[in-house]
Amino acid sequence: MSTKRDYYEILGVDKGASESEIKKAYRKLAMKYHPDRNKGDKEAEKKFKEASEAYEVLKDSDKRARYDQFGHQGVNGQGGFGGGADFDNMGFEDIFSRFGDIFGSGFFGEEAFGGGGRRGRSRGRKEPGQPGSDMKIRMPLTLEEIAFGAEKKLKIKKQIKCDECNGTGAETNSDFETCGTCNGMGEVRQVTRTMLGQMVNVQACPNCAGEGRIIKNKCKKCSGEGRVKGEETIKVNIPSGVSNGNYITLRGQGNAGRRGGSAGSLIVLIEEKEHEHFDRDGNNIYYNLTLSVPDAILGTEVQVPTLKGKAKLKIDPGTQPGKMLRMRGRGIKGLNNSGDGDQYVRLNVYIPEELTDKQKEAVKSFKDEENFDPSNLDGSEKNFFSKMKDMFG
Repeated sequence: MSTKRDYYEILGVDKGASESEIKKAYRKLAMKYHPDRNKGDKEAEKKFKEASEAYEVLKDSDKRARYDQFGHQGVNGQGGFGGGADFDNMGFEDIFSRFGDIFGSGFFGEEAFGGGGRRGRSRGRKEPGQPGSDMKIRMPLTLEEIAFGAEKKLKIKKQIKCDECNGTGAETNSDFETCGTCNGMGEVRQVTRTMLGQMVNVQACPNCAGEGRIIKNKCKKCSGEGRVKGEETIKVNIPSGVSNGNYITLRGQGNAGRRGGSAGSLIVLIEEKEHEHFDRDGNNIYYNLTLSVPDAILGTEVQVPTLKGKAKLKIDPGTQPGKMLRMRGRGIKGLNNSGDGDQYVRLNVYIPEELTDKQKEAVKSFKDEENFDPSNLDGSEKNFFSKMKDMFG
């Protein structure tokens, strides 16, 4: 079985694309690879179904969230795509009826594809109002929050639903009337004839902005918008293992839509704060520990900082500068349980610049001892600079 392509790549949009951008991208591809324009072209047929499958997932907020987190495995149920839709074996007529909000009636003429009867009905509007816009915020996180995950609460200033009219924009529910320009369809059509046959250009009604209805008496608090400026506290769950530049998309937490339209998304961009002690490389962290000459020679036990607090670390006698000690499982818990990282401790040795006469005599007393002569090292030993080159090369 061939590997499925990334749905965002298929539609040519980025992962932060809004619903309207996804819809626009799919409509463009559907027009390009439409079976009526590419009769007998198997490759075009494949691309048309591929785009339809991608749109089926990304237009649905729940499926899109599962896909963002788990990939294709999150939306491929047993027995068919997404638990029911198998686009490889689905006929074009089924696809057209499934996406009536995209094609509408007469997308390429009323009789196109031999199914004008079933698709001949106007799509109208599935919901009132107009969707709200997306929002993007930056969230600085400490390495500790990244390592183990965190729950953050944010106060966001944004457009919220008007509580006076419950987001409808009207004084009462009876203050609506059907738009006379589009007769409640929310769209107006212009029919032209081309070489391909009858073409229908469908546009949102200019009188009601595509809503199919107009307000007789507008809500005084929101002036008919169905939304007002306000502030909301939003809870964000940060999974462990995120990285600088990752983002979390919260569907429906952006600006409220106009007159009952769906809310936009809140996109939380992760920023990793610089840590006082640690450097990060993937799920591993690094700490620099400086030893005194006696401790490096004689060995010792020290307390070193970790992401969970202090921990004991044993230093063996004769430890060389540049040696790296590994503390298993002391790093970052991987994203989506991809494995825990480790903490590595780089050992440096401090050489004092000034000595007392007594100290100098003590050093001189063992200067000529055989085991203090570096020329006695065999070929298997590497000097400090070689070790550092290997470590970072």
